[in-house]
Amino acid sequence: MTVSVGIDKIGFYTPNDYLDMVDLATARGEDPNKYLIGIGQSKQAVIPPTQDVVTMAANAADQILTTATKKEIAMVLFGTESGVDNSKATAVYLAHLLGLPSSTRAIELKQACYGATAGLQLAADFLRVHPTAKVLVIGADIARYGLRTPGEVTQGGGAIAMLVTANPQVLALEPTSSYHTEDVMDFWRPTYRTEALVDGRYSTTVYLDFFKTVWTDYQRQTQRTIADFNAFVFHLPFTKMGRKGLRQILPEASPAQQAQLKEAFEASQLDNRHVGNLYTGSLYLSLLSLLRHGRMQAGDRLGLFSYGSGAEGEFFSGILQPHYQQGFDSDKLDQLLAQRRRVSVVEYEAIYQAQLSNDGRDVQLPVGEGQAKYYLAGRQHQQRQYRSR
Repeated sequence: MTVSVGIDKIGFYTPNDYLDMVDLATARGEDPNKYLIGIGQSKQAVIPPTQDVVTMAANAADQILTTATKKEIAMVLFGTESGVDNSKATAVYLAHLLGLPSSTRAIELKQACYGATAGLQLAADFLRVHPTAKVLVIGADIARYGLRTPGEVTQGGGAIAMLVTANPQVLALEPTSSYHTEDVMDFWRPTYRTEALVDGRYSTTVYLDFFKTVWTDYQRQTQRTIADFNAFVFHLPFTKMGRKGLRQILPEASPAQQAQLKEAFEASQLDNRHVGNLYTGSLYLSLLSLLRHGRMQAGDRLGLFSYGSGAEGEFFSGILQPHYQQGFDSDKLDQLLAQRRRVSVVEYEAIYQAQLSNDGRDVQLPVGEGQAKYYLAGRQHQQRQYRSR
């Protein structure tokens, strides 16, 4: 008998500050609609020096883990392209910060924005063999392209934490998926850089080509058509990207279903629109946004497209479960987003430039200004100092 596995709980965290895209457009001499409509973004998370991918992951995971659950975690799979060490996994730092058992396997996964999906699929395979275990899957990143660069409008950051189990209460993953890999240079960040390099137009083309490739192959494997789906969820480095992806396949649907799929997409992009680019977490924030704002019901089949530049793409599907709304705290997430502080462009630029230097010197950060439970206090003897309140 096949074990049903998938996402049991989802948590999300982004820091307390944001930049309004109208303010950024005005400061850069651009028409605000270029950002609001052309890119599809309204706000962008601003990441303070006291938060990195480890602390953001811990703050997201804290929403979904209890003391009892922590004892049942068998593995932490941490997808990120914003790692803090070229040797030691972010998952190890996270496991210690959360107080997980020393018997926990802790691994970091990297393939641009695809890492969290790799973690989810590895977790699912593990749980089909070990159905009593629980796996914590993380997608956490800080998207940095540099000040006054073409990619500046698609920055952002935050973390998604997913508890993956047998008999999940949110989304049961179906076993068939389709994936595709090519060695392309649409986006990359050499080890000597803190900001990414990107060919934006080319990356968009590759994203759309990969989506069509894996969608076609998924249909071949399963004999399913677009009529078998109630919604599609996309990796959203910016929300216009997913809209372009959906438009590629809408002609395959009836007029009534086209309207349904468009409505679902609008729900799925709402939270991303107000946070910005999460890299590895973007697909799963979009999933969470759909579940929070969309008119979904138990039994709906969702199609998910994951993409990581460089490049790897995957299309897979899942069935929404009867009690999916119990797998996340929508009111807390509304509060998290509503209570953020709007910063000026001058403040944003200062925060952007205040990130930890790469020279290894000791640093003590102004931790009293933060609101998060888990934070980065500084660096001593070339070791990051993580703390909790």
